[in-house]
Amino acid sequence: MPYAQKWQELFDLAERPERQPGARGRLGHTTAPWVAASHTAATLRTDTEKSRRRLRSAHTSVATGAVGLAAVAELAGVLKSWEERLTAVRGTCDHLAGALLGVARDVGEADDAVRASFGPGDREGITAGRPGA
Repeated sequence: MPYAQKWQELFDLAERPERQPGARGRLGHTTAPWVAASHTAATLRTDTEKSRRRLRSAHTSVATGAVGLAAVAELAGVLKSWEERLTAVRGTCDHLAGALLGVARDVGEADDAVRASFGPGDREGITAGRPGA
């Protein structure tokens, strides 16, 4: 199929959104999934830190009540291992929260740039991709 014909088919489909399940005939992105994923990562970061603190507190109580037992030394090694893992998860979630918000920002900026590139008569049917859209 020639290149021009493929493009023409796409244009034809765009003019008949009723043939595309779920399509409303509008061009646009939504930042909502990216923002929601960022909030989820931030929540996980906070919950991970709370868990790390609870683990430390529980270990301190056990170590105090079991002074002299060989298991206390083993528990200290387990505590250290879990604290390292939870700290790594927390750092990853912190990075993801920022990166996902960056994607949402970039998507919005790309939509704005595309919208601005159209003439006033061409803008009909182009929606703004904003959080919650």
